[in-house]
Amino acid sequence: MNPRVLCPSMSSLLAFEASARNRSFTRSAKELCLSQSAVSRQIQVLEESLGVTLFERTGRHILLTEAGKRYAEDVAAALAAIRQATERVIRLGRHAATLNLAVLPAFGSKWLLPRLPSFYSANPGIQVHIHSRVGPVDFDGELDAAIVVGEGRWQGLAAYPLFEEELVPVVSGRARLPEPLRQPADLAALQLLRVVARPDLWRDWFRAQGLGGEALRLGPQFELTAHLLQAVCAGLGAGLVPRFLVEDELASGALRIPLDSARLRGTGYYLVAPGHRVHDEAFLAFRDWLLGEL
Repeated sequence: MNPRVLCPSMSSLLAFEASARNRSFTRSAKELCLSQSAVSRQIQVLEESLGVTLFERTGRHILLTEAGKRYAEDVAAALAAIRQATERVIRLGRHAATLNLAVLPAFGSKWLLPRLPSFYSANPGIQVHIHSRVGPVDFDGELDAAIVVGEGRWQGLAAYPLFEEELVPVVSGRARLPEPLRQPADLAALQLLRVVARPDLWRDWFRAQGLGGEALRLGPQFELTAHLLQAVCAGLGAGLVPRFLVEDELASGALRIPLDSARLRGTGYYLVAPGHRVHDEAFLAFRDWLLGEL
């Protein structure tokens, strides 16, 4: 068979994929910045070259034939692969030595940034651009990877476990408490500070200690963990935070853990990235360094 028949023009394939997805030549024309007649002509040329009817036309409406449905699935997958390959080669040419990384603000400032000089020492040709993210991470834009908290299941993402979260209650190391804390139930008398993204942590902690989580003095919420820690240090109440975030404050005496045995295993910290990013030079270097730090 003529190789030209087996390799239709890219313009015809783009017109067909858009029309199959939109079920409309008019909407596809607008998407492709073409006229409706130009899209219709591209489809006609494609059908004539293949010798196969891809659409059934009823007035202004179009429907895929059975052959058209199968062809649409294959063409959409092939075009997606071409787009990803093109994106990779552009990145290799322009941004091979950069990584755009999203991190939780507290994790970035308390754990990652103090260790980052060792990454640059080992990888002087790579730059890591840090983007703070509190909510869900969107990889449709400039981001290449992220360090997030979760259970390790994200559809379409490669996930590398870093460590499990150990949540501990903390209070000010200098403020005088109204009553001594001898058992987990005593914490219910304090104002319990929370972060907006995880408002139910205290209830989970009390249940993990075998206590009810109903009659609690739930206090203000903070968008950033750093602000919550400042409030706890000032004596506004108790916080429930990952232990690795407060090692410096515990060492200095600014914070203390009143009940060291009363802990809660939280979710895990993960390095995640879209599948097409995991082979990038910068990502591989950062991933290997990060796992080595742990």
